[in-house]
Parts: sequence; C-alpha cells; structure tokens
Amino acid sequence: MIERRYDGPLDGALGRLQARVVACRACPRLVEYRERKATTERRASFRDQEYWGAPVPSHGDPAGRLLLVGLAPASHGANRTGRLFTGDPTADFLALALHRAGFASQPTSHHRGDGLELRDAFETAVVRCAPPEDRASPEEQRRCRPFLQEEVRLLPNVRAVLAFGHVAFDHYLRAMRESTGERLRHRFAHAGRYELEGGLPTLFASYHPSPRNTNTGRLSAEALDAVLGSIRRFLDGG
Repeated sequence: MIERRYDGPLDGALGRLQARVVACRACPRLVEYRERKATTERRASFRDQEYWGAPVPSHGDPAGRLLLVGLAPASHGANRTGRLFTGDPTADFLALALHRAGFASQPTSHHRGDGLELRDAFETAVVRCAPPEDRASPEEQRRCRPFLQEEVRLLPNVRAVLAFGHVAFDHYLRAMRESTGERLRHRFAHAGRYELEGGLPTLFASYHPSPRNTNTGRLSAEALDAVLGSIRRFLDGG
C-alpha cells in the first residue's frame, strides 16, 4: 500500500483540503490501478523512478483569477510525478501554451521540483486518481466531486474557468449545479464562452491537450493560444 502526505506549498484551508485529497482511498478500483501502475507496471523509461501513486493534489496561485480544470492524472504523468499536468506530452503542450499566455513562469513541466510556478492561475482536476483507460465511473466521479466543490469555494478570486475536454466541462457544471441549485445546462464547444447563472465565474472550454488531440491536429498550439488569449483579454478587461 502506498501512503503519501501532502507536501506542497498551499496552507490554511486549501492546504488541509489537499491533505485530505492525498490521503483518500474511497474508490477501491482507482486505488488498485494507481498503485499497480506505480509499482509493478511502471513504464520502462521510468522504471528507476519512484512513482507518486496516490491521489494528486491541486496546485497554483491561490489568489489566481483563472481556474484550469482537467480530467484526471495520467498513469505515467501526474500519477508518477505527483503534480497535475506534469511529466508527459500533455504537460509539455500545455506548459508551453500557459507560458506564452503569461500564466506560467516557464515553458516546461517535468517534475515537482522543476521550478514551475503558475501565475494568476490554479490547476485542478475532476478526478484526483489515475483511472483505467482515462475513464472514471460515474460513482467514482461522484465521490471525488466534493473536493472540487470545496476547492472552488476556497478560491475567491476566480473569474474565469477553463475546462479541458467535454468530460471535465460536464463534470464542472454538474458540481456547480449541486452547489448552487442553478440549472447550468450548456453544450461543450471548443473555444466556447459561457456566462453562468448564480454569479459563477465565466466558463471557457477547450479540447483536452492530450496527444490524441494534439497529434491529430484537432487541437493546435495556435488554437489553444487563441483560447488562452481570449481569457487573458477577459481578465484584463479587454
């Protein structure tokens, strides 16, 4: 059994939330899968590395105005490194874009000690454990949802939310429906912008920056730059 403790820089209520995330063992299927990938099924290129193998905490600027919402840790990315969007091709693509848009201090995201700092932005995910075939069950999503709902309440400066992919988009809306009682029914579209009811932050959408989208041309660097550029203009009052 892999046991981890939250060792990141977030403190106060937000840090205590991350500690509860890291200690969570509520979903037996996900616990078994994330630990198996971290031990007996390590990727050959990372065989000599110690995998994180636990739920992955959120990170970033707690005073940030942009909330980035991903789907779940990758088996050999965040499940290995212990930081969301870190250590895989998805992270490479996204870090470059965030750096170009001024939301990241550097264009790379390789490991937790690499010096990356998010600027005016905070990264989270709708599911905190790596799921088989990148798919958590509806029940697993439901169990993880309170973490996202509490996190949103603890980020008072957020004015824009960017959801990567329709699953993260739908799950974020479901979480906010439960929190606010608003209907919040919107259809995902890349580069979409949604003014939500109940005084919630403006929601933006992008295809997920995974290789299945970036390698096929469905999501180009220019297309993600355009989405982040529109968010930057929105935040800066343009």
